[in-house]
Amino acid sequence: MPATHSSQRLPLNYWKLWGASFISNTGNGVTAIAFPWLASALTRSPLTISIVGLMSQLPWLLFTLPAGVITDRLDRKKIIIATDLLRGAVTALATFVLIFHRNDFVHVKNPLGAYHGGSQSLILATMMVASFLLGSAEVLGNNSSQTFMPEVISEEHLAKGNGQMWSAEYLTNSFIGPALGSLLLGVAIYLPFLVDAGSFFASAALISLISVQARKIVKSDRGANQSATGTFFTELKEGFAWLMGHEILRPMAFTLGALNFFSQIAFASYILFVQEVLHVSVFIFALLGTAGAAGGFLGGLLAPKIIKRIGEGRALTVALIGMPTVTASAFFMHSWYLLYLAIFMETFISVMWNVVTVSFRQTIIPTQILGRVNSGYRFFGWGSMPLGSLAGGLLVNILQGHISRNLALRIPFLVAGAIGLITWVLARKSFTSERLEAARVHAAGQD
Repeated sequence: MPATHSSQRLPLNYWKLWGASFISNTGNGVTAIAFPWLASALTRSPLTISIVGLMSQLPWLLFTLPAGVITDRLDRKKIIIATDLLRGAVTALATFVLIFHRNDFVHVKNPLGAYHGGSQSLILATMMVASFLLGSAEVLGNNSSQTFMPEVISEEHLAKGNGQMWSAEYLTNSFIGPALGSLLLGVAIYLPFLVDAGSFFASAALISLISVQARKIVKSDRGANQSATGTFFTELKEGFAWLMGHEILRPMAFTLGALNFFSQIAFASYILFVQEVLHVSVFIFALLGTAGAAGGFLGGLLAPKIIKRIGEGRALTVALIGMPTVTASAFFMHSWYLLYLAIFMETFISVMWNVVTVSFRQTIIPTQILGRVNSGYRFFGWGSMPLGSLAGGLLVNILQGHISRNLALRIPFLVAGAIGLITWVLARKSFTSERLEAARVHAAGQD
């Protein structure tokens, strides 16, 4: 009996990885409220604000595929440490810029007219460059973290491990981090960024304590006369071709891309929507973030049980219908209380999608190409986000010239919901429990 109990426990290495994720995501949550609030203090343009968000998402479109080759070629643990250190350094440099201009910000709790300096363009440019560099490091670090998980825990514990990781991520990213961020923002404009920089350095230190057996790199057959560049692109194409040839992962990647596209259309001008339509304060803005934390935390704990009860196929169907429906409902809202409930529901549902799809990928993709296939998946799944942000910002910018700004800020939620429901109609037959299980059996037979 003791042996059975022990076998159910996740290993110490997992908890080190979990702790690093907890720390760095707390820092991310702190700046998740500070970045958009700072942007709204510098400009009220929906398009400019959407471009600030776009800069952090653009690397998913540009660098996701090469990141997969790097992930499979190099030690994933070292990659995670290096990207954490880089993000810490970039955030620290951006912090120094804000410290230098700290006296130009007044009444930060009310972003309307909060900035009274002459360096608006410089600070916005700094934010955009920092966002791009942070996003670029995140592409590589995030892909490495996700493909590192099977090296830390056994296959039968992946769903449990991923569920607890998602719970911690939502708890920190959307609850602890934003709450702390709103408090720090009220003290000084630069403090949230300083804390975020420290969180990356702490995460890198904790990852360095993880001890795993050196991973054997399985390389593709190569001719003796192939150049390093040629080999790089050969490996990239190998992972991409594997993804495109899989009858479930391919439509799953396209579907995730559509989900993230409509989500970014809705939330490109989210900060302006909550400030001007719902009239929230910085405290309420942070409080709205706790809705995602509560939904994500409970989703991470309950999703594995719900999935086991209703099946993976039905869980994905619930996600495909639920997320766009809840997003569209924001069009009709006049109170932040209702938006809080909507964010809670959407996040809870999205965790079910993540737990099923992430565990599925980690199970069926051969470890020697896991990084490349995973990056190809994310190229479609996450690469759509900057396009959605740009589309959302342009939509509001165009609409406000013909209708009221209030209505212009609402319409993206309705458009996003419609696109999401069309996605469900197109994808509803692709992800049944039977098809997912058949793919696992086939993958097991290939080992």
